[in-house]
Amino acid sequence: MNNTQSSLPHGFIPVMLTPFLDSGEIDYPGLAQLTEFYLESGSAGLFANCLSSEMYELTEAERLNVTKQVVDQVAGRVPVVATGTFGGLMLQQADFIKRIYDTGVQAVIATTCQIAYPEDSDAVFLDHLHQLMNLTDNIPLGLYECPVPYKRLITSQLLANILPTGRIIYHKDTSLDAEEVAKRLAVAEGYQFGLYDAYMVNAVSSLKAGAAGLSCIQGNYVPELIVWLCENFDKADRQADVNRVQQWLVDSMDLLHTAYPTAAKYALQKRGLPITLYTRRAIDPLTPAVQQQLDALLETADQLQDEIGIERVS
Repeated sequence: MNNTQSSLPHGFIPVMLTPFLDSGEIDYPGLAQLTEFYLESGSAGLFANCLSSEMYELTEAERLNVTKQVVDQVAGRVPVVATGTFGGLMLQQADFIKRIYDTGVQAVIATTCQIAYPEDSDAVFLDHLHQLMNLTDNIPLGLYECPVPYKRLITSQLLANILPTGRIIYHKDTSLDAEEVAKRLAVAEGYQFGLYDAYMVNAVSSLKAGAAGLSCIQGNYVPELIVWLCENFDKADRQADVNRVQQWLVDSMDLLHTAYPTAAKYALQKRGLPITLYTRRAIDPLTPAVQQQLDALLETADQLQDEIGIERVS
């Protein structure tokens, strides 16, 4: 049974990819192997049915099926969260939140861009969010500042209004603003709530400010590196290595976002995962030039992990 009182664990919560067959159908055996890969890498939880999962390109049934398979396979080893808002009236969105919660997830994630229109005020957003909470019983919720179809940020003032409900236990932060992250963490003090930063340029500063962990696309290339950072960011004797990892994340930011998520599937395929490069989302092509750059970059990651002493999942 889901526990509404507990927050999510500290650490790395990957935004899961969805493997597809060359036919375009979901590769469920590939998803099973990918799920184990995330777990073996040291993930503290899993975020299924998210933007990296190509959630907008999945049917409603596929969103439920993917989430259910992940929850069943994980079998309580770590908590799983999944997106439950895909537009429409609050009543419709509440219905799907209930359906995806019934798969066994720890919390259902509400994307801020689906709760109000871009032109709507914060007051309208809050009104809609409270409607959604009233319609979903005591289901634990999370917030995700998803950039598609548009990005709506949750300011620290908004968070201060929402947290007393006791319903929000997870926040995937995409503010890209270290000062704002610190403000959000300050108003969240004392609540069963975890902020997980998606912006790896600020990874160390967010963790040191009190973020519960990281939830980033870089974990679909080098998950062990992200896990290590979550576990060692505050160790005085490892600060030189922490700074090296942080600098690698800064240097690799642009390339790892290029042709994503195809590029991440390419990187995982190179590591031996039996998944195709098929991607339903319309993105820039993974050109031979980008592949060469990725190959070179991932070699630097391997070297960095060897020098620090991080064991890679084979």
